[in-house]
Amino acid sequence: MSEKEILHIITKGEGLTIEFKSARNKLPKNLFETICAFLNRNGGVVLLGVEDDKKISGVSEDKAEQLCKEIANLSNNCEKLDPVFLLQPKVIKIEGKIVIYVFIPSSSQVHKTAGKIYDRSNDGDYVIKTHAQVSDIYLKKSSFYTENTIYPFLTETHFEKGIVQKARNIIRSNRPDHPWLNLKDMDFFLASGLYRVDIIGNKEGFTLAALLLFGKDSIIQSALPHYKIEALLRRIDVNRYDDRETFRCNLINAYEGLMSFIAKHLQDKFYLQGDSRISLRERIAREIIANFLVHREYTNPKPATLIIYNDKFVTQNANKPHLMGTIAPLKYEAYPKNPQLAKFFVQLARAEDLGTGIRNVYNFSKLYSGKTPEFIEDDVFKVIIPLNPHYETVGETVGETVGETVGETVGETVGKILSLIKEKPNITREELSLKTGLSVRGVEYNLKKLKELEFIIRRGSTKTGYWEVKP
Repeated sequence: MSEKEILHIITKGEGLTIEFKSARNKLPKNLFETICAFLNRNGGVVLLGVEDDKKISGVSEDKAEQLCKEIANLSNNCEKLDPVFLLQPKVIKIEGKIVIYVFIPSSSQVHKTAGKIYDRSNDGDYVIKTHAQVSDIYLKKSSFYTENTIYPFLTETHFEKGIVQKARNIIRSNRPDHPWLNLKDMDFFLASGLYRVDIIGNKEGFTLAALLLFGKDSIIQSALPHYKIEALLRRIDVNRYDDRETFRCNLINAYEGLMSFIAKHLQDKFYLQGDSRISLRERIAREIIANFLVHREYTNPKPATLIIYNDKFVTQNANKPHLMGTIAPLKYEAYPKNPQLAKFFVQLARAEDLGTGIRNVYNFSKLYSGKTPEFIEDDVFKVIIPLNPHYETVGETVGETVGETVGETVGETVGKILSLIKEKPNITREELSLKTGLSVRGVEYNLKKLKELEFIIRRGSTKTGYWEVKP
């Protein structure tokens, strides 16, 4: 979440999905009433350190991290939020002041705080009091979010051997202090929302979300006979395929299989972000596949497909549309299709907060191919990522441009310098300046960065030495 996006939220003002709260040194007393209401309604954003009149008052800098930890711990405490829903607040600096950003998705469960159920209107949070209102909110959640379907006879014996521990290990590798890691298995399932008690239907058990995340192939097929994910390569034989993989496994393994399929068939272009080399292919694929798996309507028999062509790759999955038509990523207000699956993928670090993924794909796709992707929401959610194998992606424009320009413009400067050094290892800075059009200072800046990143090594003295490009 960028400073620009936070300022845009502040400009919109408070409403059904936005709440501002003062929080100089401690959490507001009514914070979890709002969190509970957002979870029960359409989700939303809480900004701590912003006043009702949109003035940024800020959070004390020496208290910000502590307050974030308190929110995370309290959201994972059933005495404060029941059922729990782990939140991950972020500290953001706006106009020299600290603001805490708390994103709360709409939940597929009904939540209480202090024993009360809260809902949200444009006027703020309010308590649900009557039995009819309580029943209505439970029925609405259960009918829309099919991931919450309870299977009373589904047990841990139906899970793939070792898959729960594998999920724990993935979480541990990204967040060694994650609050779920020390829980016993049943507490782990309850905390992640994968085991539910339905007081209206008078039943309890593992949910469809748990089955999809952990289930054995045969057990998933017994519940969802139509379930499969098709990955196809259509570059030469566009009517059939050049390569094909079909996945009928749980989502943790399906994610890895789909990532491998994309790595097999899409080139990984060189890109520098600051001083680090990153994989644009991996960043794009990670976001696309996570959203592809997390936001699918699994009760719909239409198979999910990922198809790679020469000029694009396309994903399609069944959907319960919230909006219809083409989505503008920078104006899109995300709406979860499977909040529990989304939450679990966030804990695995295989997805970002809701809505962030689409914006990331939009930005990385422009860097990868020079073109913008398309996101089309209907009964089928379709994503089109343009491909351009001839587009030169080198990284944030280096040298004079990186030092003096705002943004992530892609240029050929680094590649050209490396090519010139390969052709003539003893090339001088002055010669590089003439051939690249950069000033000598700009050349020196680029060479320094390439040395720091260990792409080149200087052998010998400044006058008589030469450059060596590392393989």
